[in-house]
Amino acid sequence: MDRQPHLAGPTLLLRPLAEADREPLYAVASDPQLWALHPAHDRWQRPVFDAFFDDALARGGALAIVEPSTGAIIGSSRFQNYDPQAGGSVEIGWTFLARSHWGGGTNRELKRLMLGHALAQVERAFFMVGADNLRSRRALEKIGAELTDIAEVRRMGGRDVNHLRYQITRDSFAAGPLAG
Repeated sequence: MDRQPHLAGPTLLLRPLAEADREPLYAVASDPQLWALHPAHDRWQRPVFDAFFDDALARGGALAIVEPSTGAIIGSSRFQNYDPQAGGSVEIGWTFLARSHWGGGTNRELKRLMLGHALAQVERAFFMVGADNLRSRRALEKIGAELTDIAEVRRMGGRDVNHLRYQITRDSFAAGPLAG
């Protein structure tokens, strides 16, 4: 699976994240309110962000989210944990958007682009979200993601955080709110 594609929608461009994106992406991530409900609540701090950014570059699969009308980077997301077994799956996550792009259609367009790309190559995409991160859980439910019975603990913000797994299959995507 190509985990670092170039994808274009009506108001977004997704492209592979590069070292040159560090400063413009930190300008977005440095907003403490962005992380207030997120398990990695300290990601606005420079050393924490730099570790996050370095990890994104090292693992591959990270995408810069660009607003083509201005050329500005407004966030990032990743394709991670690709598994070709049983029809294939990939995790979509580590997503954050500038607060100026909350509440509109940006997340919906972002997920439509990423899911359309992924589900052309794998049977299902999944999302791991902090159990207490209600904003992200609601956003996933709005795009048709279904809660599964899989949970895991991930270390974030210096503590263990319970995460829940949501998924969208190729069929549920085709019949769901992001279809068309």
